[in-house]
Amino acid sequence: MPARRGATLIPETVVARIAVRAAREALIRHTGRPPARLGLGPAHSTATVYEGSARLKVSVDLPYPVGIAHACGEIRRYIAHRVSDLTSLRIDGLTVSVQRLVLGESPRRGRAA
Repeated sequence: MPARRGATLIPETVVARIAVRAAREALIRHTGRPPARLGLGPAHSTATVYEGSARLKVSVDLPYPVGIAHACGEIRRYIAHRVSDLTSLRIDGLTVSVQRLVLGESPRRGRAA
């Protein structure tokens, strides 16, 4: 197949791992701290790659309180940009869902004196 010669094929599992890494980076940008320090679990992702494009599904934990729509929008844009830059794939679809909301640190949560 001369038309496929020289093409780089990136496995779906690799694209999914890149999306998980990008989600972690996006959460750090959004919260200013690593997700694990906020009690957030790791992101999960699946990817489907076909003819130079990718469809991604990513699920994340978010700290509570948070503007869910705003946070997911920021995370979605960041993941799409990073995955596209690192893989040269066109992102045809990207869904970001919230696995759970994790109660963040609050001054009221300390022990009573």
